[in-house]
Amino acid sequence: MGSERMEMRKRQMSVQQESAAGGTAPAQQDQPGQANPRGSNACCFCWCCCCSCSWNEDRDDRNRKTSYDVKEGTADCEDCPKPTLEEVHSWGQSFDKLMGCPAGRNCFRQFLRTEFSEENMLFWLACEEFSKETNKSMIEEKARVIYEDYISILSPKEVSLDSRVRETINRNMVEPTSHTFEDAQLQIYTLMQRDSYPRYLNSSAHKNLLNSLSEQSPES
Repeated sequence: MGSERMEMRKRQMSVQQESAAGGTAPAQQDQPGQANPRGSNACCFCWCCCCSCSWNEDRDDRNRKTSYDVKEGTADCEDCPKPTLEEVHSWGQSFDKLMGCPAGRNCFRQFLRTEFSEENMLFWLACEEFSKETNKSMIEEKARVIYEDYISILSPKEVSLDSRVRETINRNMVEPTSHTFEDAQLQIYTLMQRDSYPRYLNSSAHKNLLNSLSEQSPES
């Protein structure tokens, strides 16, 4: 993998240097009158295609590791104890009861996935984990990962936040604390409660779960 990347960079560098030299093959030694331009082009090329890529690869590796740490407790429903009929009935009483139950959160998360809004639950779960962190260096690292995963406009998992909350986060990211995402977490919680929760209660997934548990329950 590393050798293939090196080969690709060598070929890219060769093509870039040929273009800079007007189509002539690049020599290993600098030409007398071309030392500075060559250095400038090579440096620019290095920043764009080597240094930048290497930095992004390192960052991606770091983010994957930290993202895994943040989301480690967010297993799918199959990995949780099966909910009881009483628990599933309680989910219909309030959103708080649904979110307070691990199996409820995971069943709701699977429903959000079908609506392409799973990032809302993932963000909320990540914030829950983040709020318990006490180590300053880990707070800074995890805050950066959460920002890049869910707040950045460049992220495919960006959550929907209003400008006031987003501006507050941007200011707080200068020196993040365990409270940095509290307003954003509350806003996403409220969004799920008002928007997705009623649809989940009326969904076939929720009704089928209720029916299957009702059929399995002992006669009473």
